[in-house]
Amino acid sequence: MTAIPAVQPTGAHRGRRAANRRFGMPEDAPRWERPALATVLAVATVLYSWGIGHAALHPYYSAAIRSMAGSWSAFFFGGLDVAGSISIDKLPGAFWPDAVSVWIFGPHTWAAALPQVVEGVLTVWLLHRIVRAWAGPFAALVAALTLTLTPVTVVLNRATIPDTALTLLLVAAAGALQKAVRTERLLPLITCGIWVGLAFQTKMLQAWLVLPVFGAVYQLVAPGAPLKRALRVLLSGAAALAVSCFWVLIAWVTPAADRPYLDGTSNNNPFALVFGYNGLSRFSSDSTAFGAVAGTSASRTTGNTGWDMLINHTVGPQIAWFLPLAALAAVLGIVWRTGQPRTDPLRTGFLLWGGWLAVHTLVFSSSNGNHAYYTAVIAPALAALTGGGLALFRSEYESENESGQKTGQKAGGRRHMALPATIVLTVAWALVLDWPTRFVSWLLPVAVMLAMCGVVGLWTRGPRTSPRMVHGALATGIAATLVVPAGWALSSLNPLYAGAATSPTTGPVGTAFRDGVHRRHAPRTPGLDRPSARDTALLDYLTTHRHGEKYLLATQAAYTAEPLLRAKSEPILVMGGFTGSTPFPTATQLGSLVSTHQLRYALLTTQRPTTPATTWVKSHCTRIRPTAYGRRTDGSFSLYDCNPQG
Repeated sequence: MTAIPAVQPTGAHRGRRAANRRFGMPEDAPRWERPALATVLAVATVLYSWGIGHAALHPYYSAAIRSMAGSWSAFFFGGLDVAGSISIDKLPGAFWPDAVSVWIFGPHTWAAALPQVVEGVLTVWLLHRIVRAWAGPFAALVAALTLTLTPVTVVLNRATIPDTALTLLLVAAAGALQKAVRTERLLPLITCGIWVGLAFQTKMLQAWLVLPVFGAVYQLVAPGAPLKRALRVLLSGAAALAVSCFWVLIAWVTPAADRPYLDGTSNNNPFALVFGYNGLSRFSSDSTAFGAVAGTSASRTTGNTGWDMLINHTVGPQIAWFLPLAALAAVLGIVWRTGQPRTDPLRTGFLLWGGWLAVHTLVFSSSNGNHAYYTAVIAPALAALTGGGLALFRSEYESENESGQKTGQKAGGRRHMALPATIVLTVAWALVLDWPTRFVSWLLPVAVMLAMCGVVGLWTRGPRTSPRMVHGALATGIAATLVVPAGWALSSLNPLYAGAATSPTTGPVGTAFRDGVHRRHAPRTPGLDRPSARDTALLDYLTTHRHGEKYLLATQAAYTAEPLLRAKSEPILVMGGFTGSTPFPTATQLGSLVSTHQLRYALLTTQRPTTPATTWVKSHCTRIRPTAYGRRTDGSFSLYDCNPQG
């Protein structure tokens, strides 16, 4: 038999292959893949950046971002004010990109929010690459689209909160692990550990939740002898530990006088910040273990916990739209691959993403309280399982139907039923999640009609049905699953449905929405360089009466200082830190600052607990009439002059 000569690629083919390489795709990528991915990334960019000039910046973190942009010491140690008197109550890594952006572009709201937009779009693109290498282009596109339209992803990528950077870095770690398993090379596994370590710099111990999953997956499915696999896992873990601890160790060996006091700690110890305040206290009512300050739990939400936290009426509409499909995909993806080699790559992906989802769900359910946006870290796992699951179900559907066509009979197995069944299940679940609020009830009939058309088209496939009709039915079914969550996601573009700046949520849920409805308008969003008239008057008064003091004033807790720090980059002594309970400065330290003319004014509030420092202010300083600095009454704030003769 004469061999058929290979077809030489034309100029168009060569151009398409070059474009695919530039886009990070294999040369043989389908013609539709590149424009489809470009469309998804464009949608993500628009959703995440729409109205970025009025983004709802977190008031506490955005104050620190402006301060970090004005001082290298404050930048590295996460100083809340430009003088770096006290740090924020987190590690500063997540805010380094934001501070750099503000340093480059100036103190603008959009400059502080821009890195989150970039991180969000990069996460979508990176997840597409990872899922494509695991389950193919169809699965990758579905995963990217699902992640893009997940409501909590959209609302969080429009805020300045560490979870966006955390999610990006952990997705990068998952991709490195997948490459290590596929290639049997050590370097990708070490890279995986480095990515996890960098994720630790954004949200500390939460980044380590994936380590048991990553270690177990590599040990179970990677090629090579068991001892070799175990040693490699240990090396990767050592890399993760080293990168995770580099900031903590630097802060630990730096003399206390040369860095900010570490907020959230009673002993100014970075290990207390990580393992106490941001660690054990998350699982107890008021833990002071490892030197965490008392009252830590009072600064966080106490809801959204327990076995049903992912599906309650607040959290469910943010994240859980594809939860049943993802869980079913993880189970069937493992069960149906029984009998395959231990290193089966398809089963490996279901183990990886299913483990990611399971571990985070378990930890969130057992902690003492979670903001709804914490769940953004499981959105990539849900999206990957959705894409991989639908690709698996589609493969089984097509293989059984092709078998039936060859024999002239209907497929005898039942696996082909999984594809239409999951579409019906997902749309039905969307009705359940939306029912308590009926927020996008007008979209529910659309979803039902699309699902019916898609399922009927898949169910009635016959020997003469064209592949194009089947693909159209499948696309219609997938669109049906995305319609309702997309409605919730788009609602976050309206400030009334974007939740509070401190706890972003989409839709008509949470106290921020109820307060907005009561006031008949959305809450005022804090921004950089946008002080209110009242704050401007106070800043003018303090600046006018300042005579060489190091600090513009001292404030009781960060709550009092935040609007002033966002408005102007000035040294402000934040007494008590975020909660108001951190024992800094002491009354003696405060008195010394006043006596050495480094501090004159103090602003106290009734909204935070009394401390020895605030007691000292009340007993040694003179209260100033509110009319002197542009206010009719004190309200919950009182300004004191600690050197009225100066």
